[in-house]
Amino acid sequence: MGDNARPTRRVYLDHAATTPLLPAARAALLDTLDLVGNPHAVHTAGRRARAVVDEARELLADALDAHPMEVVFTAGGTEADNLAVLGAAGREGRPRILTSAIEHPAVARAFEHVRGDAAATDILPVTPGGHVDPAAVAATAGPDTALVTVQWVNNEVGTVQPIGAIASAAAAVGAWSHSDAAQAVGHVPVSFAASGLDMLTVAAHKVGGPVGIGALLVSRDIAPAPSSFGGGQERSLRSGTLSAPLAAAFAAAVAHAVRGLDAESARLTALRTALASGILTSVPGTRVNGTDPVSPGVCSVTFTGLRASDLQFLLDREGFDCSTGSACHAGVVQPSDVLLAMGRSRADASATLRFSLGWTTAPDDVTALLRALPTLVERARDAA
Repeated sequence: MGDNARPTRRVYLDHAATTPLLPAARAALLDTLDLVGNPHAVHTAGRRARAVVDEARELLADALDAHPMEVVFTAGGTEADNLAVLGAAGREGRPRILTSAIEHPAVARAFEHVRGDAAATDILPVTPGGHVDPAAVAATAGPDTALVTVQWVNNEVGTVQPIGAIASAAAAVGAWSHSDAAQAVGHVPVSFAASGLDMLTVAAHKVGGPVGIGALLVSRDIAPAPSSFGGGQERSLRSGTLSAPLAAAFAAAVAHAVRGLDAESARLTALRTALASGILTSVPGTRVNGTDPVSPGVCSVTFTGLRASDLQFLLDREGFDCSTGSACHAGVVQPSDVLLAMGRSRADASATLRFSLGWTTAPDDVTALLRALPTLVERARDAA
């Protein structure tokens, strides 16, 4: 692909890492950015800031079918995931935590921290298509299980898990259930109440909100242990001064995404289908990872016979932003743990790119990528 064929603007296909700020979120942020006052103070300025936070909490709860008291604001998805895992780890008489083999590092590393080398027996396998079998949860969980945590939509391959059935299997033995829904909100229907979950993670910047804020929804029926200490804010689970502008922008983004879910999901599904079928048709030796149900926003493709990092470099140089997997592994050349858990070879796991779509993705972006890929894949294979 020569210089004259390059896109006139960069094509951003890494929404699963972070997505651009939605206009609704930007407006909410700017409207409150000059607000002065600690929302935990009792004077007038503090009460004004607190009103913004309370309104954001109510808006977020309404969008996710939760009670406002169940919304615990955090600094992002990673903190929320850590709080869920660490908060359940000390349940008396329940030393076990179950998680899947394809979790986000925020859950996986927290799991390893509290369970160490003995954790292998509590890692739930996944099918070759990337799904957790609720029957495996039912067979593995017991009266000694504190928590079952499974990501709602996988961040690398986009597989959608049967969260309701998983939560039911956990509840049957008295275990708490948690799901990282950072990749789910705005792409698939998410109802905290209907899910049966005890805890759920949301991250603002995955859904068109600002970086630096997220939330852990925590059922009013449970009391996880705090993982940090301070002034006792957020039900004493997450102390610290809240940012009213970030909370307002976060809630505006989630509300906007949920309100337009049906139309946006259909739009992205059409784009993903065109992208996947176009790659399989025009580039030999390719495979799309993850079987239905799968998020409309994630398209994971294995290009056999090359190094994903080489193809990513060539795409980046031609104006396309995409990822070799989870952004949390950026800069580290290693096979995808998710694909290895799905039974892929190390070679295939090292030859996979993730194209993730979002609200700024247009049909022309998919067309441009499909036009560029055959030549760039050939060059990457020649370099391998």
